[in-house]
Amino acid sequence: MQTILLTGFEPFNGETINPAWEAVQALAPWRGANFQVEVCRLPCAFGFACDAMETAIARCKPAVVIAVGQAGGRAEMSLERIAINIDDARIADNRQHQPVDVPVVAGAPAAYFATLPIKAIVQGLRAGGIPAAVSQSAGTFVCNHVFYGLLHRLATRQPTQSVRAGFIHVPFLPQQAAAHPGAPSMALADIISGLRIAIAVTLSTRADLRVPEGRLD
Repeated sequence: MQTILLTGFEPFNGETINPAWEAVQALAPWRGANFQVEVCRLPCAFGFACDAMETAIARCKPAVVIAVGQAGGRAEMSLERIAINIDDARIADNRQHQPVDVPVVAGAPAAYFATLPIKAIVQGLRAGGIPAAVSQSAGTFVCNHVFYGLLHRLATRQPTQSVRAGFIHVPFLPQQAAAHPGAPSMALADIISGLRIAIAVTLSTRADLRVPEGRLD
């Protein structure tokens, strides 16, 4: 029985809800023939979020880790390709910490690539009627911080184990977008369905697709 660890963040930046956690917690009881889902709510705080991720990994010993975060302003589910070794916060986190040009892990590699089949997941989401894209940047806030910390942990502390991991950004919920005129949104039910598809594709796919998902900008 494989364990899939899903993580989502608490609300931040004045929001009262975070679509990432709302969708993740809805999948907490999900079990399949050969997998079970465990969930963890992460604080939106540099350092503390990685500590919570570390505790969750130690607790459930997952085969797959999918971290999920809110990206207000994006219109699709974004499968992140790259985590970079920098914290550069435009706003303070929930503990009023605002690092600028600080490495996530001093002396560590500049970047890591997700080990999920991100292009196959994007294709699966689109086939399911859910807008999706490969994203080349997870930003430099707490989402990227956790993404990098997760991949660094797996690369340095579990290098012989085949734990696959990645990050998915999701849009605002409609009730959030109502307070941000012009901002796109996605229904919670669609985000939940999208995460189900992401898990199913990950479990059924070892080698990712070789299809173009790059950008010109």
